[in-house]
Amino acid sequence: MQTQVLIIGAGITGAGVARDLALRGVHCIIVEKQDVNAGASGGNHGLLHSGARYIASDPASAVECQRENHLLKHLAAHCIEATGGLFVAVAGDDENYIADFPSTSRRCGITAHEIDLKEVHELEPALSNRLIAAYAVNDATIDPFKLSLDTIADAQLHGSRLLRYSRVVGFEIVHGRIRATRVKDELTGRVLSIAADIVVNAAGAWAGVVAAQAGAPIRMRYSKGTLLVTQNRIAYRVINRLRKATDGDILVPGGTVSILGTTSERVASPDVIYPEIHEVDAIIDEGAVMLPQLAETRFIRAYCGVRPLLEEAGKRGTDDPDDRAVSRGFALIDHLAGPEKLANFVTITGGKLTTYRLMAERTADWVCRRLGIQQPCRTHRVPLPNTVDARWTEPGLAPNTWLRSHAPNDALLCECEMVPRSVVEQIVTTIRKQDGRPSLKAISLRSRIGKGPCQGTFCSQRLAAYLYDRNYLAGSQGIVELRAFLRERWRGQQPLLWDTPLAQAELLEAMHCGLFCLELAAEGGVIEGLDHA
Repeated sequence: MQTQVLIIGAGITGAGVARDLALRGVHCIIVEKQDVNAGASGGNHGLLHSGARYIASDPASAVECQRENHLLKHLAAHCIEATGGLFVAVAGDDENYIADFPSTSRRCGITAHEIDLKEVHELEPALSNRLIAAYAVNDATIDPFKLSLDTIADAQLHGSRLLRYSRVVGFEIVHGRIRATRVKDELTGRVLSIAADIVVNAAGAWAGVVAAQAGAPIRMRYSKGTLLVTQNRIAYRVINRLRKATDGDILVPGGTVSILGTTSERVASPDVIYPEIHEVDAIIDEGAVMLPQLAETRFIRAYCGVRPLLEEAGKRGTDDPDDRAVSRGFALIDHLAGPEKLANFVTITGGKLTTYRLMAERTADWVCRRLGIQQPCRTHRVPLPNTVDARWTEPGLAPNTWLRSHAPNDALLCECEMVPRSVVEQIVTTIRKQDGRPSLKAISLRSRIGKGPCQGTFCSQRLAAYLYDRNYLAGSQGIVELRAFLRERWRGQQPLLWDTPLAQAELLEAMHCGLFCLELAAEGGVIEGLDHA
């Protein structure tokens, strides 16, 4: 295969680079070892930052967030809920930090309006009665899956190609240039060679691994952040604790639920990470200080992601365990300038979901300079199309569509989120259009299936049965996929096993292990560790 630009990684940064270049007429191929948003792009709050969180610790990132926040609200409004945000302080919080907040925000171009405490309780009744200060900021929420899927769909519309489950296994380097990239199809085992004029490393937390394969090592820190999903939406706005960033200090609305987090824990590798019980305890304890209701709320899932942080960006020594001291800015690394002197290899890493468009613009500018292309960036003025490919990630859309116009035989496959057969068929069509194979995981990523209170207990086997009926699955494929799907859901349920979730997990085990005998197809059972919970 041959292309002008090979992009490694189909998170939001890689997707953004592909769209930016495609709008300039540059042909791209994106390779991704898993599926869209497999890393930090799918393991975050979904918060469109105003920048106020970083005014003291990282003013440059705060300014970038503020500017991109404003742009994205106009360019990708269909992916965003303009909730607004609050920064609230509780009795005992640092009064100097509180007093400096308005002026420090202004220096970064961020507006923070003080709100009377009586009024703030009328706006958000779940807030603690121990508040001592409250400020309104320009936060919002964004659907990271819809954003990435729409971005990739638009890049494909302009000629780009996406290869999912395609892992980079090596580079052919001749006279200081990458002549070809070897990519292994993780489903078939076939290895293909892709020749490209430029190779862009947008692999997120795996950027260091990819760069090392090209003989261009990058020193990175891996900071895991864990988040919790509530069964119901707790607040309309984004709620931030008005203090230096720490655990459990943000509650973000996400459609019909709220997302509480996060933590910062150093991990050795981004490959195997899990939400842990001590993180869950810390997040709930801290969150309940500003929203007491969280102490008694039912949480349906925990999940985590790894922040890709450059070691060189640290403001303290490398032995300091507090990775919140590391800049949330991004870095564009030209490997021609490094000791490896690779003329056609560039790494883009770091940054945040909020700044993905700016990261893509800077990367695409670099690529075009190397290719001698004069076309300017257009993503700061061309709106992101609202594509059919990504529409079913939106909470409430599937049930509204089904209730208005469903046929008598359009049965619900997921009752929690009311996803019918017709929606699954549309998603299958999208996956095949992207040269992919329908699977439980791929369909779940592109819809609300498995994201409700039952966490896949019922819809997983219904979906598998339907895919068999439609000949999308054959032989033992469904058993393998069902096991993998339930393992992923279990990973998010295990640290939350108390009260109702524990009973739910027992039901899941009874159905899938006792009734469907899935433990016979698994090493150690489909739900390992339940007896120890």
